[in-house]
Amino acid sequence: MAPTVALRLTNVVKRFGNFTALHGIDLDIQDGEFLTIVGPSGSGKTTMVRLLVGMDEPSEGTIHLNGELINDVPANKRPTCMVFQSLALFPHRTVGQNIEFPLKIRGVSAQERRERAHELLALLHLPADYYGKNVMQCSGGERQRVALARALAFDPEILFFDEPLSALDYRLRKTLEKELKDLHRRTGKTFVYITHSLEEAMVMSDRIAIMKEGRIAQLGTADEIYSAPRTRFVAEFMGEVNLFPVTSAPDGALAARDGSLAIAGTAPGLAPGSRATLMIRPEFIRFLGAGDTADCVAEGTVRDEFALGSRLQYEVDLADGQTVTVEKLREDRFPGAIGDSVRLGWDLDHVHFIPEAEES
Repeated sequence: MAPTVALRLTNVVKRFGNFTALHGIDLDIQDGEFLTIVGPSGSGKTTMVRLLVGMDEPSEGTIHLNGELINDVPANKRPTCMVFQSLALFPHRTVGQNIEFPLKIRGVSAQERRERAHELLALLHLPADYYGKNVMQCSGGERQRVALARALAFDPEILFFDEPLSALDYRLRKTLEKELKDLHRRTGKTFVYITHSLEEAMVMSDRIAIMKEGRIAQLGTADEIYSAPRTRFVAEFMGEVNLFPVTSAPDGALAARDGSLAIAGTAPGLAPGSRATLMIRPEFIRFLGAGDTADCVAEGTVRDEFALGSRLQYEVDLADGQTVTVEKLREDRFPGAIGDSVRLGWDLDHVHFIPEAEES
């Protein structure tokens, strides 16, 4: 059974004067999914969410919510809610008053508001006695939970998040990432999350939309985009990566265009005579000992080692000036020293090829 589409964008364009912020966006957001829109500053992700939540109208194209056109429906008339980076809590009110605010606006009775607020406190793992606590006496993480509870009090069909964790410290951010993912699972609501943090996107999302210059560069699961990026931009955006320009000869044999590595084998799916970029992630590269072989081999000098908790990262300078990044688990650390000459190797099973026409 095909998933139900909650929000559908069809050829959506947004202009501000002579500047086009969004170029013909086509996107289906599925009911109940956690979709994260990620991209660098200026990529159009915030503009897109402003259209989805009703804060702006598209210049062209259509937006449908559950099959109904909502292009000119204002934000307060949509069954959606936004959680902002600033949280926008009322600083001189209690936790309970903040949570109940959207219910009070709707005319819900005081008793029902209080009951709902206590339900949401429990859902967000906040103590019941926080109901009467001034919101400014709460920690940053607690205020974040209050903002989420207030958003859920409205009982929206879709929740939008505009970088709500960016101002928090690293440890608290990691905790709340997991809590948001768990909250999504428990509520079953549709979450649309905006962030510049790739790490947040990969931890929480069912699907990720990567944006570049007002267009969706790629849409898919974290695993799909990480292992098979469509473009060089997406490959580099999705974490550490090593890229080599290659050519497929008429017989299918591969060769590095800059001579930086030796390749034994052919590239399935790469047309003979074509040019492409060979992509290999750092975790698939190994240090070769005497007599060891690999489909792809490069020689260089170890320039540096960096500790990344359970992993170690190495930078190896090749003769042509390119730097290759290698990652190993601590127990598999390189036994040599900085400055050693090394041979690196990896197999074609772990390689992804980006056709030259799609490298930008």
